[in-house]
Amino acid sequence: MLRMNAAGISLAALAAMVMIGGCATTPGRAPVIDRLPSSQSTAPSKKPAAKPKEPDWRPATYTVQKGDTLYSIALEHGQEYKEIAEWNGIPAPYSIRIGQVLRLSSLPTEITTPFKSLPSSEAKPLPSTEPSLKTEPKASKQPYSDHALALLEKPMAKPVPVVPPKPEIAKSEPPKPIRAPDPIKPDASGGEEDSLDWGWPASGKILTNFNDNGSSKGVDIGGNIGQAVNAAASGKVVHTGSTLRGYGKLVIIKHNKSYFSVYAHNNLVLVQEGQGVVKGQKIAEMGSSDADRVKLHFEIRHLGKPADPLKFLPNDRTYELRPERP
Repeated sequence: MLRMNAAGISLAALAAMVMIGGCATTPGRAPVIDRLPSSQSTAPSKKPAAKPKEPDWRPATYTVQKGDTLYSIALEHGQEYKEIAEWNGIPAPYSIRIGQVLRLSSLPTEITTPFKSLPSSEAKPLPSTEPSLKTEPKASKQPYSDHALALLEKPMAKPVPVVPPKPEIAKSEPPKPIRAPDPIKPDASGGEEDSLDWGWPASGKILTNFNDNGSSKGVDIGGNIGQAVNAAASGKVVHTGSTLRGYGKLVIIKHNKSYFSVYAHNNLVLVQEGQGVVKGQKIAEMGSSDADRVKLHFEIRHLGKPADPLKFLPNDRTYELRPERP
């Protein structure tokens, strides 16, 4: 009876193993996928591609045309007129002539060769290291005498060896470094151009908008005589005066290597060349110099080319449009 129970248990265990094996090989079971909402996706988001910088179009030189001045050439090429004058050796009052070729970038002022060679007239040959050739003494007959015999019997002195002088090694001057020209490129510091904080230069109604065909290189803002004209961004004043035809009394500010701003038709200029200014600082008073009415002509120049100021100035002009109290 005990043997039969053991056999029964063995058969039952074998049947259970067969059933487990069959379950383990059952095909067709669908995999379980944990789906997350799209808002909770863990995939890293792609950053927008950086906007490529506009290549520098400015040439290395410029040929003066009729009607050009050093001031107009500097403005059209986004340079300081004093720097162009320095690069080309032009003294004040900065006169130029038609056909003159001007450098628009700093070029090396001194280029030296690594070794300095002497002129042929000053060159000295190096002394030879070869021993000089010796010739045998010529034999001569003399009459017999006791004095001649004594000379023959006298021991000859040993010749003193002649040591050739050591050749002098020509000393060469160490090569001087060659100055490389400064490239004309937009400011290499990433983000300086984009980080300029622009503000409206004056309050008033826009009389004329920027025109892409060049008929209007900026915007005209109407106002009252003596109204404040403010710096649109921080920078350095690089030019003031009435030197550009059609601009009247103007101020030009350099903000970085790529951007300039122009303020024209002023009645009074309150800053000087070389002076640093900050955004919002009063630099002039509005007027009608070389204009048909009181207004501010405002330009933004990028690498010398006029750009639409409305693409840089803030849209909200609530503060700037408040009328000034006399």
